[in-house]
Amino acid sequence: MSAPQYRKAVAFALAAGLGLSLAACSTKSDDESTSADGKTIITVDCMPVGTEKELVANWNADVAAFEKANPDVQIKSVSVGTQCNNPPDFTARLAGGTTTDVFYGYMTDLQQVLDSGQAMDITSYVTKDTIPTWDDVDPALKSVFSDGGKVYGVPIKNYSMGLVYNKVLFQKAGLDPANPPKTWADVRTAAKKIAQAAPGVAGYADYSAGNTGGWHFTAEIYAQGGQILTEDGKKADFNNAMGKQVLQNLKDMRYGDNSMGSRQLLQWGDLLTNAAAGKVGMFIGAPDTTQQIVSQFKGKYADWAVAPLPGQDGLAKATLGGGDGYFFKKGLTEAQVKAGLKWVAFEKLTVGKGQFDYPRAKPQNYPVGLPQPLLFTKDSATAKAEYELRKANANVDPSIYALFENQQLPIKGEPANAQAIYAVLDSAMSGVLTNPNANIDELLKTAEQKVNQLITAGS
Repeated sequence: MSAPQYRKAVAFALAAGLGLSLAACSTKSDDESTSADGKTIITVDCMPVGTEKELVANWNADVAAFEKANPDVQIKSVSVGTQCNNPPDFTARLAGGTTTDVFYGYMTDLQQVLDSGQAMDITSYVTKDTIPTWDDVDPALKSVFSDGGKVYGVPIKNYSMGLVYNKVLFQKAGLDPANPPKTWADVRTAAKKIAQAAPGVAGYADYSAGNTGGWHFTAEIYAQGGQILTEDGKKADFNNAMGKQVLQNLKDMRYGDNSMGSRQLLQWGDLLTNAAAGKVGMFIGAPDTTQQIVSQFKGKYADWAVAPLPGQDGLAKATLGGGDGYFFKKGLTEAQVKAGLKWVAFEKLTVGKGQFDYPRAKPQNYPVGLPQPLLFTKDSATAKAEYELRKANANVDPSIYALFENQQLPIKGEPANAQAIYAVLDSAMSGVLTNPNANIDELLKTAEQKVNQLITAGS
Protein backbone atom coordinates (compact mmCIF):
# COMPACT_ATOMS: atom_id res chain seq x y z
CA MET A 1 0.00 0.00 0.00
CA SER A 2 1.61 3.24 -1.14
CA ALA A 3 1.30 6.25 1.11
CA PRO A 4 0.08 9.50 -0.48
CA GLN A 5 3.14 11.75 -0.51
CA TYR A 6 1.03 14.90 -0.13
CA ARG A 7 -0.36 13.67 3.18
CA LYS A 8 3.08 12.61 4.38
CA ALA A 9 4.52 16.01 3.54
CA VAL A 10 1.76 17.75 5.48
CA ALA A 11 2.18 15.37 8.40
CA PHE A 12 5.91 15.89 8.74
CA ALA A 13 5.64 19.63 8.24
CA LEU A 14 3.14 19.75 11.07
CA ALA A 15 5.32 17.55 13.22
CA ALA A 16 8.33 19.78 12.65
CA GLY A 17 6.36 22.92 13.36
CA LEU A 18 4.73 21.51 16.47
CA GLY A 19 7.74 19.82 18.01
CA LEU A 20 7.27 21.33 21.45
CA SER A 21 3.55 20.64 21.46
CA LEU A 22 4.09 17.05 20.39
CA ALA A 23 6.56 16.49 23.18
CA ALA A 24 4.15 18.01 25.64
CA CYS A 25 1.25 15.78 24.66
CA SER A 26 3.21 12.53 24.73
CA THR A 27 1.47 10.25 27.19
CA LYS A 28 4.04 7.50 27.61
CA SER A 29 6.78 7.60 30.18
CA ASP A 30 9.80 5.68 28.92
CA ASP A 31 7.39 3.43 26.99
CA GLU A 32 6.35 1.68 30.17
CA SER A 33 3.49 -0.76 29.74
CA THR A 34 3.29 -1.99 33.32
CA SER A 35 3.14 -0.19 36.66
CA ALA A 36 5.38 -0.81 39.63
CA ASP A 37 2.77 -3.14 41.10
CA GLY A 38 2.50 -5.17 37.88
CA LYS A 39 -0.67 -3.65 36.40
CA THR A 40 -1.03 -3.26 32.64
CA ILE A 41 -1.08 0.46 31.80
CA ILE A 42 -2.97 1.87 28.82
CA THR A 43 -3.36 5.51 27.84
CA VAL A 44 -6.70 6.46 26.28
CA ASP A 45 -7.74 9.77 24.76
CA CYS A 46 -11.06 11.57 24.16
CA MET A 47 -11.71 12.06 27.85
CA PRO A 48 -14.26 14.92 28.17
CA VAL A 49 -12.80 18.38 28.73
CA GLY A 50 -12.77 19.91 32.20
CA THR A 51 -15.68 22.28 31.53
CA GLU A 52 -17.99 19.28 30.96
CA LYS A 53 -18.13 18.50 34.65
CA GLU A 54 -20.87 15.86 34.59
CA LEU A 55 -19.28 14.06 31.64
CA VAL A 56 -15.86 14.14 33.31
CA ALA A 57 -17.42 12.74 36.49
CA ASN A 58 -19.09 9.99 34.46
CA TRP A 59 -15.83 9.13 32.70
CA ASN A 60 -13.92 8.97 35.97
CA ALA A 61 -16.64 6.81 37.53
CA ASP A 62 -16.46 4.48 34.54
CA VAL A 63 -12.68 4.23 34.82
CA ALA A 64 -13.00 3.39 38.51
CA ALA A 65 -15.69 0.77 37.84
CA PHE A 66 -13.65 -0.77 35.01
CA GLU A 67 -10.47 -0.92 37.08
CA LYS A 68 -12.37 -2.51 39.95
CA ALA A 69 -13.68 -5.20 37.59
CA ASN A 70 -10.24 -5.52 36.00
CA PRO A 71 -7.77 -5.05 38.90
CA ASP A 72 -4.81 -5.90 36.69
CA VAL A 73 -5.40 -2.84 34.44
CA GLN A 74 -4.63 0.85 35.00
CA ILE A 75 -6.11 3.45 32.66
CA LYS A 76 -4.50 6.84 32.13
CA SER A 77 -7.00 9.24 30.59
CA VAL A 78 -6.06 12.09 28.23
CA SER A 79 -8.23 14.96 27.01
CA VAL A 80 -7.33 16.26 23.56
CA GLY A 81 -10.03 18.96 23.35
CA THR A 82 -13.74 19.19 22.73
CA GLN A 83 -13.47 17.80 19.20
CA CYS A 84 -11.27 14.80 20.17
CA ASN A 85 -9.90 14.75 16.62
CA ASN A 86 -8.94 18.10 15.18
CA PRO A 87 -7.53 16.86 11.85
CA PRO A 88 -4.27 18.89 11.75
CA ASP A 89 -3.49 18.04 15.39
CA PHE A 90 -4.37 14.39 14.78
CA THR A 91 -2.02 14.26 11.78
CA ALA A 92 0.73 15.86 13.83
CA ARG A 93 0.33 13.33 16.65
CA LEU A 94 0.51 10.47 14.14
CA ALA A 95 3.60 11.92 12.52
CA GLY A 96 5.27 12.49 15.87
CA GLY A 97 4.32 9.10 17.29
CA THR A 98 2.61 10.78 20.25
CA THR A 99 -0.86 9.26 20.07
CA THR A 100 -2.19 7.51 23.14
CA ASP A 101 -2.13 3.71 23.21
CA VAL A 102 -5.83 3.59 22.37
CA PHE A 103 -6.61 6.65 20.26
CA TYR A 104 -9.78 8.15 18.85
CA GLY A 105 -10.20 8.70 15.12
CA TYR A 106 -12.81 9.23 12.44
CA MET A 107 -14.01 6.50 10.09
CA THR A 108 -12.10 8.38 7.40
CA ASP A 109 -8.79 8.10 9.24
CA LEU A 110 -7.86 4.46 8.62
CA GLN A 111 -5.73 5.16 5.54
CA GLN A 112 -3.89 7.98 7.30
CA VAL A 113 -3.25 5.81 10.35
CA LEU A 114 -1.97 2.98 8.14
CA ASP A 115 0.25 5.35 6.17
CA SER A 116 1.74 6.73 9.38
CA GLY A 117 2.89 3.29 10.47
CA GLN A 118 1.05 3.74 13.77
CA ALA A 119 -1.69 1.14 13.20
CA MET A 120 -1.70 -2.08 15.17
CA ASP A 121 -3.32 -5.17 13.66
CA ILE A 122 -5.80 -6.25 16.34
CA THR A 123 -7.58 -8.95 14.32
CA SER A 124 -6.62 -11.87 16.55
CA TYR A 125 -7.57 -9.99 19.71
CA VAL A 126 -11.11 -8.90 18.74
CA THR A 127 -13.21 -11.72 20.14
CA LYS A 128 -16.32 -12.14 22.28
CA ASP A 129 -13.98 -12.39 25.26
CA THR A 130 -12.69 -8.84 24.76
CA ILE A 131 -15.85 -7.37 23.17
CA PRO A 132 -18.91 -9.44 24.13
CA THR A 133 -21.23 -7.54 21.73
CA TRP A 134 -18.86 -7.74 18.75
CA ASP A 135 -21.04 -10.13 16.76
CA ASP A 136 -23.92 -7.62 16.91
CA VAL A 137 -21.89 -4.63 15.67
CA ASP A 138 -22.98 -3.65 12.16
CA PRO A 139 -20.61 -5.39 9.68
CA ALA A 140 -20.58 -2.27 7.50
CA LEU A 141 -19.09 -0.31 10.39
CA LYS A 142 -16.53 -2.99 11.13
CA SER A 143 -15.38 -2.91 7.51
CA VAL A 144 -14.56 0.79 7.73
CA PHE A 145 -11.88 0.00 10.30
CA SER A 146 -10.52 -3.00 8.38
CA ASP A 147 -8.12 -3.31 5.49
CA GLY A 148 -7.00 -6.40 3.62
CA GLY A 149 -8.97 -8.63 5.95
CA LYS A 150 -7.25 -7.19 9.02
CA VAL A 151 -8.94 -5.21 11.80
CA TYR A 152 -7.26 -1.99 12.94
CA GLY A 153 -9.99 -0.28 14.92
CA VAL A 154 -13.32 -0.57 16.70
CA PRO A 155 -16.33 1.60 15.75
CA ILE A 156 -18.02 3.50 18.58
CA LYS A 157 -20.46 5.84 16.81
CA ASN A 158 -22.34 6.15 13.54
CA TYR A 159 -24.24 9.17 12.22
CA SER A 160 -25.95 10.74 9.20
CA MET A 161 -26.56 14.40 8.38
CA GLY A 162 -29.71 16.49 8.44
CA LEU A 163 -30.78 20.13 8.73
CA VAL A 164 -30.44 21.41 12.29
CA TYR A 165 -32.51 24.53 12.98
CA ASN A 166 -33.41 26.93 15.77
CA LYS A 167 -37.16 26.86 16.41
CA VAL A 168 -37.09 30.12 18.39
CA LEU A 169 -35.49 31.99 15.50
CA PHE A 170 -37.91 30.39 13.06
CA GLN A 171 -40.84 31.72 15.07
CA LYS A 172 -39.26 35.16 15.35
CA ALA A 173 -38.92 35.25 11.56
CA GLY A 174 -42.53 34.14 11.03
CA LEU A 175 -41.50 30.66 9.87
CA ASP A 176 -43.24 27.44 10.89
CA PRO A 177 -40.90 25.20 12.96
CA ALA A 178 -43.07 22.22 12.04
CA ASN A 179 -42.42 22.83 8.34
CA PRO A 180 -38.65 23.38 7.89
CA PRO A 181 -36.97 23.84 4.48
CA LYS A 182 -37.01 20.89 2.11
CA THR A 183 -34.93 22.42 -0.69
CA TRP A 184 -31.91 24.73 -0.86
CA ALA A 185 -34.20 27.41 -2.27
CA ASP A 186 -36.29 27.05 0.88
CA VAL A 187 -33.12 27.28 2.99
CA ARG A 188 -32.17 30.50 1.23
CA THR A 189 -35.60 32.03 1.77
CA ALA A 190 -35.69 31.05 5.44
CA ALA A 191 -32.12 32.22 6.07
CA LYS A 192 -32.91 35.65 4.62
CA LYS A 193 -36.03 36.02 6.78
CA ILE A 194 -34.14 34.98 9.93
CA ALA A 195 -31.26 37.38 9.25
CA GLN A 196 -33.72 40.25 8.66
CA ALA A 197 -35.78 39.48 11.76
CA ALA A 198 -32.75 39.05 14.03
CA PRO A 199 -29.86 41.41 13.21
CA GLY A 200 -26.50 39.89 14.03
CA VAL A 201 -27.78 36.34 13.47
CA ALA A 202 -26.63 34.10 10.61
CA GLY A 203 -29.77 32.71 9.05
CA TYR A 204 -27.66 29.84 7.78
CA ALA A 205 -24.06 29.03 8.78
CA ASP A 206 -21.48 26.75 7.24
CA TYR A 207 -17.92 25.57 7.73
CA SER A 208 -14.90 26.54 5.63
CA ALA A 209 -11.74 25.67 7.60
CA GLY A 210 -9.99 22.85 9.45
CA ASN A 211 -11.22 20.21 6.94
CA THR A 212 -14.80 20.88 8.05
CA GLY A 213 -15.57 22.96 4.96
CA GLY A 214 -14.66 20.08 2.68
CA TRP A 215 -16.71 17.75 4.86
CA HIS A 216 -19.81 19.93 4.42
CA PHE A 217 -19.16 20.42 0.71
CA THR A 218 -19.24 16.64 0.44
CA ALA A 219 -22.54 16.42 2.30
CA GLU A 220 -24.03 19.14 0.12
CA ILE A 221 -22.96 17.61 -3.18
CA TYR A 222 -24.36 14.27 -1.98
CA ALA A 223 -27.64 16.11 -1.42
CA GLN A 224 -27.51 17.21 -5.07
CA GLY A 225 -27.03 13.59 -6.13
CA GLY A 226 -23.33 13.99 -6.82
CA GLN A 227 -20.14 12.50 -5.49
CA ILE A 228 -16.57 13.50 -4.70
CA LEU A 229 -14.76 10.75 -6.61
CA THR A 230 -15.64 8.63 -9.62
CA GLU A 231 -17.01 5.19 -8.83
CA ASP A 232 -13.59 3.62 -9.35
CA GLY A 233 -12.00 6.22 -7.06
CA LYS A 234 -9.44 7.21 -9.70
CA LYS A 235 -10.51 10.80 -10.37
CA ALA A 236 -12.21 13.76 -8.72
CA ASP A 237 -15.84 14.09 -9.73
CA PHE A 238 -17.11 17.34 -8.22
CA ASN A 239 -16.12 19.92 -10.86
CA ASN A 240 -19.50 19.74 -12.52
CA ALA A 241 -22.94 21.31 -12.42
CA MET A 242 -23.72 19.83 -8.99
CA GLY A 243 -20.49 21.04 -7.42
CA LYS A 244 -21.06 24.48 -8.91
CA GLN A 245 -24.58 24.55 -7.52
CA VAL A 246 -23.30 23.81 -4.00
CA LEU A 247 -20.98 26.81 -4.10
CA GLN A 248 -23.50 29.03 -5.88
CA ASN A 249 -26.09 28.35 -3.18
CA LEU A 250 -23.64 29.52 -0.53
CA LYS A 251 -22.40 32.53 -2.51
CA ASP A 252 -25.98 33.67 -3.10
CA MET A 253 -26.81 33.51 0.60
CA ARG A 254 -23.51 35.02 1.74
CA TYR A 255 -23.32 37.98 -0.64
CA GLY A 256 -26.66 38.12 -2.47
CA ASP A 257 -28.75 38.01 0.71
CA ASN A 258 -26.21 38.76 3.45
CA SER A 259 -27.85 35.96 5.44
CA MET A 260 -24.76 34.03 6.57
CA GLY A 261 -23.15 36.60 8.84
CA SER A 262 -19.85 38.39 8.35
CA ARG A 263 -17.66 35.99 10.34
CA GLN A 264 -16.45 33.11 8.19
CA LEU A 265 -13.63 30.52 8.18
CA LEU A 266 -15.63 28.68 10.83
CA GLN A 267 -14.42 25.37 12.23
CA TRP A 268 -16.34 22.80 14.26
CA GLY A 269 -16.52 24.55 17.64
CA ASP A 270 -16.96 28.04 16.17
CA LEU A 271 -20.29 27.28 14.55
CA LEU A 272 -21.66 25.38 17.54
CA THR A 273 -20.61 28.13 19.94
CA ASN A 274 -22.53 30.63 17.83
CA ALA A 275 -25.50 28.29 17.59
CA ALA A 276 -25.65 27.81 21.36
CA ALA A 277 -25.65 31.60 21.76
CA GLY A 278 -28.71 31.88 19.52
CA LYS A 279 -26.71 33.38 16.65
CA VAL A 280 -27.38 30.68 14.02
CA GLY A 281 -30.73 29.87 12.45
CA MET A 282 -29.78 26.74 10.50
CA PHE A 283 -26.82 24.51 9.67
CA ILE A 284 -26.33 20.97 8.47
CA GLY A 285 -25.25 18.39 11.02
CA ALA A 286 -26.04 15.14 12.74
CA PRO A 287 -28.63 14.90 15.55
CA ASP A 288 -25.88 14.76 18.16
CA THR A 289 -24.89 18.34 17.39
CA THR A 290 -27.85 19.30 19.58
CA GLN A 291 -26.17 17.36 22.39
CA GLN A 292 -22.94 19.25 21.84
CA ILE A 293 -24.73 22.59 21.71
CA VAL A 294 -26.17 21.84 25.15
CA SER A 295 -23.45 19.89 26.97
CA GLN A 296 -20.40 21.75 25.65
CA PHE A 297 -21.70 25.16 24.64
CA LYS A 298 -24.58 25.64 27.12
CA GLY A 299 -27.51 25.91 24.73
CA LYS A 300 -31.04 24.53 25.20
CA TYR A 301 -32.60 21.43 23.65
CA ALA A 302 -35.99 23.10 23.50
CA ASP A 303 -34.63 25.62 20.98
CA TRP A 304 -33.65 23.04 18.37
CA ALA A 305 -35.00 20.48 15.94
CA VAL A 306 -33.54 18.29 13.19
CA ALA A 307 -35.07 17.66 9.76
CA PRO A 308 -33.98 15.65 6.72
CA LEU A 309 -31.23 17.16 4.60
CA PRO A 310 -32.57 19.45 1.83
CA GLY A 311 -31.78 18.84 -1.82
CA GLN A 312 -31.94 21.15 -4.83
CA ASP A 313 -35.47 20.28 -6.00
CA GLY A 314 -36.77 18.33 -2.99
CA LEU A 315 -35.28 16.41 -0.12
CA ALA A 316 -31.67 15.34 -0.56
CA LYS A 317 -30.97 12.46 -2.90
CA ALA A 318 -28.50 11.13 -0.33
CA THR A 319 -27.10 12.16 3.02
CA LEU A 320 -23.54 11.82 4.24
CA GLY A 321 -22.94 9.16 6.86
CA GLY A 322 -19.86 8.70 9.00
CA GLY A 323 -18.68 8.11 12.50
CA ASP A 324 -15.69 7.33 14.64
CA GLY A 325 -13.88 4.70 16.62
CA TYR A 326 -10.68 3.77 18.42
CA PHE A 327 -7.38 2.66 16.91
CA PHE A 328 -4.53 0.89 18.71
CA LYS A 329 -0.98 2.16 18.56
CA LYS A 330 1.51 -0.18 16.96
CA GLY A 331 3.91 -1.82 19.39
CA LEU A 332 1.51 -2.43 22.29
CA THR A 333 1.89 -5.62 24.28
CA GLU A 334 -0.73 -8.34 24.04
CA ALA A 335 -1.90 -7.43 27.54
CA GLN A 336 -2.30 -3.77 26.55
CA VAL A 337 -4.33 -4.59 23.43
CA LYS A 338 -6.67 -6.87 25.36
CA ALA A 339 -7.03 -4.30 28.13
CA GLY A 340 -7.76 -1.57 25.57
CA LEU A 341 -10.40 -3.65 23.81
CA LYS A 342 -12.08 -4.47 27.10
CA TRP A 343 -12.14 -0.77 27.99
CA VAL A 344 -13.65 0.24 24.62
CA ALA A 345 -16.21 -2.55 24.99
CA PHE A 346 -17.12 -1.38 28.50
CA GLU A 347 -17.28 2.34 27.70
CA LYS A 348 -18.72 2.30 24.17
CA LEU A 349 -20.28 -1.05 23.26
CA THR A 350 -22.12 -2.33 26.34
CA VAL A 351 -25.79 -1.50 26.91
CA GLY A 352 -26.20 0.11 30.33
CA LYS A 353 -22.53 1.14 30.57
CA GLY A 354 -20.53 4.15 29.40
CA GLN A 355 -22.22 5.95 26.53
CA PHE A 356 -25.22 3.63 26.92
CA ASP A 357 -25.68 4.28 30.64
CA TYR A 358 -29.02 5.94 30.00
CA PRO A 359 -30.36 5.72 33.58
CA ARG A 360 -27.37 7.76 34.75
CA ALA A 361 -27.62 10.24 31.91
CA LYS A 362 -31.35 10.86 32.25
CA PRO A 363 -31.22 13.28 35.21
CA GLN A 364 -28.06 14.95 33.92
CA ASN A 365 -27.57 17.60 31.27
CA TYR A 366 -26.91 14.78 28.82
CA PRO A 367 -29.52 13.62 26.31
CA VAL A 368 -31.25 10.27 26.19
CA GLY A 369 -33.45 9.76 23.18
CA LEU A 370 -31.22 10.80 20.25
CA PRO A 371 -31.58 8.50 17.23
CA GLN A 372 -27.87 7.68 17.51
CA PRO A 373 -25.40 6.05 17.73
CA LEU A 374 -26.59 3.37 15.32
CA LEU A 375 -23.90 0.81 16.06
CA PHE A 376 -25.67 -2.52 16.18
CA THR A 377 -27.29 -4.60 13.48
CA LYS A 378 -31.02 -3.97 13.35
CA ASP A 379 -33.05 -6.64 15.17
CA SER A 380 -29.97 -7.97 16.96
CA ALA A 381 -30.34 -8.65 20.68
CA THR A 382 -28.02 -5.75 21.54
CA ALA A 383 -29.88 -3.30 19.27
CA LYS A 384 -33.20 -4.25 20.85
CA ALA A 385 -31.82 -3.92 24.37
CA GLU A 386 -30.31 -0.51 23.57
CA TYR A 387 -33.58 0.76 22.09
CA GLU A 388 -35.68 -0.37 25.04
CA LEU A 389 -33.30 1.15 27.59
CA ARG A 390 -33.15 4.41 25.61
CA LYS A 391 -36.93 4.58 25.33
CA ALA A 392 -37.42 3.91 29.05
CA ASN A 393 -35.01 6.68 30.07
CA ALA A 394 -35.62 9.35 27.42
CA ASN A 395 -35.20 12.87 28.76
CA VAL A 396 -35.31 14.73 25.46
CA ASP A 397 -38.53 15.57 23.66
CA PRO A 398 -38.64 13.03 20.78
CA SER A 399 -40.37 15.59 18.58
CA ILE A 400 -36.98 17.31 18.17
CA TYR A 401 -35.84 14.43 15.98
CA ALA A 402 -39.17 13.15 14.64
CA LEU A 403 -38.92 14.68 11.16
CA PHE A 404 -35.37 13.37 10.78
CA GLU A 405 -36.23 9.86 11.97
CA ASN A 406 -39.47 9.59 10.00
CA GLN A 407 -37.86 10.46 6.67
CA GLN A 408 -34.72 8.38 6.43
CA LEU A 409 -32.67 9.26 3.35
CA PRO A 410 -30.16 7.03 1.53
CA ILE A 411 -26.82 7.20 3.35
CA LYS A 412 -23.62 7.64 1.36
CA GLY A 413 -20.25 7.10 3.02
CA GLU A 414 -17.31 9.47 2.99
CA PRO A 415 -14.78 9.28 0.14
CA ALA A 416 -11.49 7.45 0.41
CA ASN A 417 -8.68 9.62 1.80
CA ALA A 418 -11.40 11.94 3.00
CA GLN A 419 -9.46 14.19 5.37
CA ALA A 420 -6.85 15.11 2.76
CA ILE A 421 -9.61 15.79 0.23
CA TYR A 422 -11.56 17.85 2.75
CA ALA A 423 -8.48 20.00 3.35
CA VAL A 424 -8.38 20.77 -0.39
CA LEU A 425 -12.09 21.53 -0.58
CA ASP A 426 -11.85 23.91 2.38
CA SER A 427 -10.35 26.39 -0.09
CA ALA A 428 -13.37 26.22 -2.38
CA MET A 429 -15.73 26.76 0.54
CA SER A 430 -13.70 29.60 2.04
CA GLY A 431 -13.36 31.17 -1.39
CA VAL A 432 -17.09 31.70 -1.91
CA LEU A 433 -17.67 32.69 1.71
CA THR A 434 -14.91 35.30 2.00
CA ASN A 435 -14.63 36.77 -1.50
CA PRO A 436 -17.67 38.34 -3.21
CA ASN A 437 -15.81 38.14 -6.53
CA ALA A 438 -14.82 34.48 -6.16
CA ASN A 439 -14.81 32.55 -9.44
CA ILE A 440 -16.60 29.28 -8.75
CA ASP A 441 -15.30 27.62 -11.93
CA GLU A 442 -11.70 28.42 -10.99
CA LEU A 443 -12.15 27.31 -7.37
CA LEU A 444 -13.48 23.92 -8.46
CA LYS A 445 -10.90 23.51 -11.22
CA THR A 446 -8.05 24.15 -8.77
CA ALA A 447 -9.55 21.78 -6.18
CA GLU A 448 -10.06 19.12 -8.85
CA GLN A 449 -6.41 19.33 -9.90
CA LYS A 450 -5.18 19.03 -6.32
CA VAL A 451 -7.43 16.07 -5.51
CA ASN A 452 -6.30 14.29 -8.67
CA GLN A 453 -2.70 14.89 -7.58
CA LEU A 454 -3.52 13.28 -4.23
CA ILE A 455 -5.00 10.27 -5.98
CA THR A 456 -2.00 9.94 -8.32
CA ALA A 457 0.45 10.18 -5.41
CA GLY A 458 -1.42 7.45 -3.56
CA SER A 459 -1.70 5.01 -6.45
